[in-house]
Amino acid sequence: MKLRYIALVLLSTASLSSWGWGQKGHDTVAAIAEKHLTEASADSLASILDGMSAVYWANWLDNASHTPDYSYTKTWHYKNIDADQTYESMPLNEKGDVVTAAREQIAILSSPRSTKAQKALALKILIHVIGDMHQPMHMGRKTDLGGNKHQLQYFGQGKNLHGIWDSNLLNSAHAWTYTEWVDQIDRLSEAQAQAEMSGNIDDWAKQTWGIAKRVYDYFPVGCKVSYDQVAAWTPTIEEQLRRGGLRLARVLNTIFDPAFNGSAEEF
Repeated sequence: MKLRYIALVLLSTASLSSWGWGQKGHDTVAAIAEKHLTEASADSLASILDGMSAVYWANWLDNASHTPDYSYTKTWHYKNIDADQTYESMPLNEKGDVVTAAREQIAILSSPRSTKAQKALALKILIHVIGDMHQPMHMGRKTDLGGNKHQLQYFGQGKNLHGIWDSNLLNSAHAWTYTEWVDQIDRLSEAQAQAEMSGNIDDWAKQTWGIAKRVYDYFPVGCKVSYDQVAAWTPTIEEQLRRGGLRLARVLNTIFDPAFNGSAEEF
């Protein structure tokens, strides 16, 4: 019975390997962002989302992208950069990517002409794509579909590089709920948090791309991943989730709080 249960769990998680961070990771990013919202920004989010939280909608786009109404967002979860290309030289995906999607939602949310319905959709998308932007394999190579064709052994199980970064490494690093993740990793000083929030969308995407390049070097095709490898990358996972949350908070505060220092144009 135990073996049957394990098999069912593996099958149920296999379909998640093409999307970002997994439910727990996206919830963690959204919850960190909520902790750092100003009162004015929190009120605006509550109004636009009819009282529901950012966490409630954090993983919505992963499911919505599979439906006919939102299939146009399928490419908005990532930005591919091949090994022989740079961030600037890689041809843009004409269907959009995580960087262009983030900027489009910021523009909608910042426009006084946008309706509440348009802002609600843009907000749900933005909450998710800022999280995706900080998952290294979402800045992975087009040649292997962001690591989805990059096979390895994870504790003796056949997995792909993208999939282990979505959820496996995170869950192996700490067996925490998303609230425990937030409580444990969102502990920077004000000066440290401000430093992590600095920059714009391209800066953040390039930083994640830099991590992606290191990930590819560290995890060659066919490699065996076990406790040592999980321990080696746990600090990066913590850092990226925290960065995603803090940066999402800065974007939202800039858009929704007139007293907050900044302009949406800086993103």
